[in-house]
Amino acid sequence: MLGILNKVFDLNKREIKKLSKLADQIEELAGDMEKMTDEQLCEKTVEFKERYQKGETLDDLLVEAFAVVREAAKRVLGLYPYHVQLMGGISLHEGNISEMKTGEGKTLTATMPVYLNAISGKGVHVVTVNEYLASRDATEMGELYNFLGLSVGLNLNSMDKEEKQEAYACDITYSTNNELGFDYLRDNMVVYKEQKVQRPLFFAVIDEVDSILIDEARTPLIISGTAQKSTALYMQANAFVRTLKKDTDYTYDEKTKGVMLTEEGISKSERAFGIENLFDMSHVALNHHINQALKANVSMHLDIDYVVQDGEIVIVDQFTGRLMKGRRYSEGLHQAIEAKEGLEVQNESMTLATITFQNYFRMYEKLSGMTGTAKTEEEEFRNIYNMNVIVIPTNRPIIRDDRPDLIYASMDGKFRAVVEDIAERNQKGQPVLVGTVAIETSELISNYLQKKGIRHNVLNAKNHFREAEIIAEAGQKGSVTIATNMAGRGTDIKLGEGVIDLGGLAVLGTERHESRRIDNQLRGRSGRQGDPGVTQFYLSMEDELMRRFGSDNMKTMMQRLGMDDTQPIQSKMVSRAVESAQKRVEGNNFDARKQLLQYDDVLRQQREIIYGQRNEVLESEDLRDIVEGMIKRTLKYAIDAHTPQNEDEEVWDLEGLINYVNANLLHEGDITVEDLKGKYPEEMAELIFAKIKERYDEKEEVLSSEQMREFEKVIVLRAVDTKWMDHIDAMDQLREGIHLRAYGQIDPLREYQHEGFAMFEAMIAAIEEDAARYIMKAEIQNNLERQEVAQGHAVNPKEDGEVKQKPKVKSIDIGRNAPCHCGSGKKYKNCHGKYE
Repeated sequence: MLGILNKVFDLNKREIKKLSKLADQIEELAGDMEKMTDEQLCEKTVEFKERYQKGETLDDLLVEAFAVVREAAKRVLGLYPYHVQLMGGISLHEGNISEMKTGEGKTLTATMPVYLNAISGKGVHVVTVNEYLASRDATEMGELYNFLGLSVGLNLNSMDKEEKQEAYACDITYSTNNELGFDYLRDNMVVYKEQKVQRPLFFAVIDEVDSILIDEARTPLIISGTAQKSTALYMQANAFVRTLKKDTDYTYDEKTKGVMLTEEGISKSERAFGIENLFDMSHVALNHHINQALKANVSMHLDIDYVVQDGEIVIVDQFTGRLMKGRRYSEGLHQAIEAKEGLEVQNESMTLATITFQNYFRMYEKLSGMTGTAKTEEEEFRNIYNMNVIVIPTNRPIIRDDRPDLIYASMDGKFRAVVEDIAERNQKGQPVLVGTVAIETSELISNYLQKKGIRHNVLNAKNHFREAEIIAEAGQKGSVTIATNMAGRGTDIKLGEGVIDLGGLAVLGTERHESRRIDNQLRGRSGRQGDPGVTQFYLSMEDELMRRFGSDNMKTMMQRLGMDDTQPIQSKMVSRAVESAQKRVEGNNFDARKQLLQYDDVLRQQREIIYGQRNEVLESEDLRDIVEGMIKRTLKYAIDAHTPQNEDEEVWDLEGLINYVNANLLHEGDITVEDLKGKYPEEMAELIFAKIKERYDEKEEVLSSEQMREFEKVIVLRAVDTKWMDHIDAMDQLREGIHLRAYGQIDPLREYQHEGFAMFEAMIAAIEEDAARYIMKAEIQNNLERQEVAQGHAVNPKEDGEVKQKPKVKSIDIGRNAPCHCGSGKKYKNCHGKYE
């Protein structure tokens, strides 16, 4: 074990040594850069671009380019990057994660690799967790880039297509992760290539990389369209669920947050809704609604999981404590919560396009990131994104005092102790930052402090618009700030006058988060740049993490020792137990993200093929060759279905084949049964296709060549988009039910891959058949216009995903030997039954 650890540390040591040498070379150029005039410094950008075009690599230019940015930053921003910031910047350019502690100047560090990579002209994306930070950094760092002759764009949710195109065309574009992902999905739904906003993805620097690539990675980005659905059943299910009693009618598992009806509960449901069997196939919808109403009433809590704002349910991000407007829980859970809170129940919707952050960011040629806390998730970064975590030393040694956890028997005792500690520190003027996991806790402590008459600021999802202002004041003498988990992340807390003499900023954690990173993030708000500081976590045996992971024995032990709520224990054993519980949860979360990725990889391969074909259609001036290929394959399917190799020629269904060709590809009488008799399938294909080409040419003569080309695009795009959207929804339904296969000793993932592939092949065949039929059969109007198949809106759901309408699948009940429903006259098993 030690050997492995040593290897890891050696790897980091070796890397740091290498980075330090390069940083020395950059610093050696400081004198030369200082002597340059502003104009000479700016001209270096033009020189670098020319050298890059002539074949020099970005690595060749690194030392000089970094030295130029360093000098420019001193002149424009009044900031001069330290040695460790140069090292962090080189690490970013190499496609790694630079772990730099809070206050070490990550924003300035990023300017050097961003400038260097922008020289390529391919566009660099700087990704932040929210629009406030994107706007702030684009404005502040934009001065530096503009001084050096580079253009800077800001991509916001509120922008229209033209503004976005302008932002993406810049050398450097600031944006949030959500907006980048949604723009990618929207770009692959446009019907004219001129409507696209993004360029090919080249290089991204992600700020707070752990928050974006880890915490939000269980969340697929979804564009959905609404669908009509009755909402009465949500109200009925909610009214019924409220009559149920815990343990009698249903059970609740706190660890998994799972709610299940008992036998008694099932019987009550059947009596209440006047049905015989709740698990009958005809009652699937009712069963689902009852389960979602149970989940909404038992496991989803107001002001913890969601808040009610302006008559709407707004989800609270469980990691950041921020409100996530416009996001909805999936599978009807959002509607069930609306019914629970007595709000108007909104319509469900259907997924039109979806992608995970993992698969979006892996499309960049090069990816890098910065954060203060990434080492605990290094395995995931390496496995999924192929990025190493390089721990960059701090500019000055950290002198912060991280104290061992204090553990109380009850929550009440813990909160009283926290308030006492705040009051003591406040009396001497020391600023205090209190970290809470939920909005509810921050409001509880706020009430305690109000009673004591202590002035304080509360920073949670309900007032995050004042975030920057509150955080700016948090280091001032006598200030008390209560903040949910990662509120204020990305903003520095600078200490006010005289605060250093009082011991710096005191950070008090009111409970441990399930991720060690987020605890470390809170600790890191204190003791920046060698400042003094103190951190202390207060825990109780009733905290969720302690409850979930066996605190009962500990609680009994405390009671036996006669310890009351005024006596905390400060035990390394308990701290270790908490840490191992956190590791377990982190492991579970990693597995969940890995599984999401494995399932999404099936869709990723399919998405790349479809988006690739779509781009080919948009970019091509002439689609005739592509359409002819589609017609040939459609024709081959039809011929194979009507002339099976394992049957004699006498029993081939040539009549059925002619009917199919007449119905889909040619006019009646163009080809007859007599024309096909005595021919091999290949010869039939040649004969029929020659006739199809003839008809194609005739069609083109009637129209101008230009109109025919546009007609092809209209038809192909419509066929691709319609079938792809249906396919995404079908894959969703397959995914939801696939885990049941595990009961039959079958690996659900393998089944999903296998069935997903078969469904994809069937979809491609359906696209080609649709396109072939419409190209050959549709009457062409003069006012041809491409239209989007569906209007969608962006939603970024959390783990529960976006609400999805489940369209009814029209099932056709046909016997294997009955005539096929397509009118071919062939037996169903030898016609469409072969592919369905």
